[in-house]
Amino acid sequence: MEVRKNTVHTLEVTGYSSDGLGVARLEGQVVFVAGALAGERCRVKLLKVNKKAAWGKAEEILAPSPARRAPDCPYFGRCGGCQLRHMSYEEELRFKRDKVDGVLARVGGLSLRTEEILGAADPLRYRNKVQFPVAPNREGGADIGFFRARSHTVIPVDDCLLQPACTGPVRRALGEWMARYQVPAYDEQSRTGLIRHLYLRLNRREEMLCCVVANGPALPREGELVDLLRAAAPGLRGVVLNVNERDTNVILGERCRTLWGSGTLEEELCGLRFTLSVPSFFQVNLAQTERLYARAAEFARLTGGETVLDLYCGIGTISLALAKWGAGRVLGAEIVPAAVDDARENARRAGLQDRTEFFCADAGQAAEMLAGRGLRPDVITVDPPRKGLSPQVIGAIVSMAPPRLVYVSCDPATLARDAALLAARGYEPVRAAAVDLFPRTAHVETVLRFDRREEREG
Repeated sequence: MEVRKNTVHTLEVTGYSSDGLGVARLEGQVVFVAGALAGERCRVKLLKVNKKAAWGKAEEILAPSPARRAPDCPYFGRCGGCQLRHMSYEEELRFKRDKVDGVLARVGGLSLRTEEILGAADPLRYRNKVQFPVAPNREGGADIGFFRARSHTVIPVDDCLLQPACTGPVRRALGEWMARYQVPAYDEQSRTGLIRHLYLRLNRREEMLCCVVANGPALPREGELVDLLRAAAPGLRGVVLNVNERDTNVILGERCRTLWGSGTLEEELCGLRFTLSVPSFFQVNLAQTERLYARAAEFARLTGGETVLDLYCGIGTISLALAKWGAGRVLGAEIVPAAVDDARENARRAGLQDRTEFFCADAGQAAEMLAGRGLRPDVITVDPPRKGLSPQVIGAIVSMAPPRLVYVSCDPATLARDAALLAARGYEPVRAAAVDLFPRTAHVETVLRFDRREEREG
C-alpha cells in the first residue's frame, strides 16, 4: 500500500515523539499523530508524507486510553503554548521521564536512567513571566496572544491557564490603548508598525513589572498607557519601554527606559532575595525551581569546604543557593555584564559576598583565571542555554579536572550529546533526575551528576 497524503488509516499508537505527538507505524513507516495517546487505536488522516516519516491527526479515537482527558483550554490545538492538555498529569510525567531516559540512551549511549521525575503540586498558572506577541489583524486592529504552533500567526486569547489570572486585564489594557489612540502593531513582513510584544514579570506576591517592546524609541500617549495599565493591575510596580528596532525574532532589544515606577522587581527563591530587571534570566516556575536546585545541591555532595565554579551563573541563583546550602566558596562565571552586576548585588543583600565571587567571562576564560590563581574547583555546575555546551566549554571543564560536575539542562537531547562527549573524556554519569518545570508542555528539566573516573577508581 502506498502511503499518501490525505488518506485515512486505522493505526495503533505505541508511544510518543519528543514533542508529545503519538507515534504509530504504517507500512513500516513512522507516523506522528497529533492528538493521539500511547495505547490508543485511531483513525488518522495523513497531512504530510515524505520518504522517512508521515504526519497526521487523529480524526476519530476508536479505543481511547484511560489517560485521555478533555482539554481544559479552549485554545488547545490552536495555540502553540501547550502540547499535553489532552492527557492526565500522571501520563504526562510518565511521558517526560521516558523521554529523558530514551534520549540519554539513544543519543548519549548511556545505560543510566532517571531516579525519579518530580512533578508539580499544581500544574496550573505557575509561570512568573509572560510574553504576548502583538500582530496586526485583518480588521486593522491588533491581536495580542500567543503564536500558533510552528508559526508566527498570533492567536488572540482571553485567558491562559499557564499564566496568573492577573495578566489578562493588562493584556486587554494594552489593546484598549492601541485601539483608542490608533497605535499600530508591528508587522514582521513589512517591518512597519510599533508594538511588538507585551512582556510581564510577576513575583509570588503578584506584584508585576510590565514591559512594552516597541519598534521605536518612544510611544505616543505614554502617560495614558501608564494610567490604563495601573488601573488594570493593582500590583503593578513599574512600566518599562524596551526598544527593539532590529529585523529579528529575538524579543528584547538592548535599550530600556522606565516610563513609570520601578524598572526592577523583587523576588524570593530558596530563601534568598533577588532583584530582577526585564532582561534578567530567571526560571519561570519558582516552586519547581527550588526542587531542581535542591537536587543539584544534593548531587554536588557539599560538605562545607568545597570550591564550586558555577558556569552560566546568570544573576547568581544557583551560585547563591549552593553557597547558602554548604559550599565553602562559589565562583560564578557569566558572559553578560549586567547579570554579573546583579549577581554581586544579590550576594551582598544575602550576606554571602565573602563566600562568593562573580566575574564576566566565558568558560575558557574562567579556566585560565582559576589556573592563574592555582585553584582547582571541587565541583563545577553548569546550566547552559538550550544549545548545550560547546566543545570549548567541555574542554575547559576537563582541563580543570573537578572531581564532580553537575549539569542542569532544559533540553535532554543536547544534554545526552554532551554526556557522551564528557564520558569519552573521563567523566562518568552516575545520577540523573527529571523535574517538571513546565507542566502541560513537552519541556522538561534534567539534572545529571558526573564523577571524574580517576577519582572514582581512586
